[in-house]
Amino acid sequence: MSAILTVTFNPALDMTGALGVLQAGDVNLVQNYNLHPAGKGVNVARVLSDLGADVSVSGFLGADNQDPFAHLFTEQGVHDHFLRVPGVSRTNVKLVEKDGRVTDLNFPGMAVEQTHIDAFTEALLSLADDHEWIVLAGSLPPGLSTVQLNTWISSLSQKGKKVIVDTSQHALRAAVDAVPWLIKPNEAELAQCLNAPITNEQAELLARGEQLFAQGIANIVISRGVDGVLWRDHQGWLKAVAPAQTVVSTVGAGDSLVAGLVWGCQAGLKKEAALCRAVALSALAVTQVGVGVGDIEDVNQLTEQISVSPVELSVRAQ
Repeated sequence: MSAILTVTFNPALDMTGALGVLQAGDVNLVQNYNLHPAGKGVNVARVLSDLGADVSVSGFLGADNQDPFAHLFTEQGVHDHFLRVPGVSRTNVKLVEKDGRVTDLNFPGMAVEQTHIDAFTEALLSLADDHEWIVLAGSLPPGLSTVQLNTWISSLSQKGKKVIVDTSQHALRAAVDAVPWLIKPNEAELAQCLNAPITNEQAELLARGEQLFAQGIANIVISRGVDGVLWRDHQGWLKAVAPAQTVVSTVGAGDSLVAGLVWGCQAGLKKEAALCRAVALSALAVTQVGVGVGDIEDVNQLTEQISVSPVELSVRAQ
């Protein structure tokens, strides 16, 4: 199987705390917490490594607090190609309530300068020579423009690389214009991408996804939480839904889905099999705090329980 590169432009140390019910504007007692290296691309790499993939990681990493990240990469056996820049990578706060609701406090991250962007551009294009699958994930730090993101995606695509993008807001719009191989918006991100209000009705989501597919993006994956996942490629639409799980935290569910899709595709699985495994990984992610594959046998068992079926497009976007 070919090597996979995940890029995290704006990594973070995630402080995840558990509490009963969050009371806004009041003092809240956190029952327990943990602090771990994260960022969407880092999370994707962690899951891929647990699945046995050959993974490299890159992006911008603050030199002053890089040690937890370096330790994780060594522990997971991934190849560390992060560009160290002066400063401190951000710390994000995630508050998980007993009903599974998560409140995210995401900070902007340290700024990167043009010299860092130029150095990373050279490194990225060099890494692309040895990696067919490239995941670009998460938000952009201050100093990094959406125009630059668009340029990177275009350059990688011109090299024949399969570029997978998982981001949001203006960055997602810029990415779509560059026509990556796969995007994975949720319902809210799909609305942001099209700059139009969207209901959560399946028919409208399919129609809006069809708009993006018509622009040349080979794979449109729409994640819908408990309502499952919709995937459009040249074979049409598939829908997959997992059995209900006891939700501990939704943190990392989307990243686990991306990891599962990439792993399945690069392993040569048929579309249905790749989707079932990815949805199983995502469903199991909500049953735990933190990111990663606990017991692969649990993944195998849940994969067999995923409901998957083709879906017909019934309405057109207005």
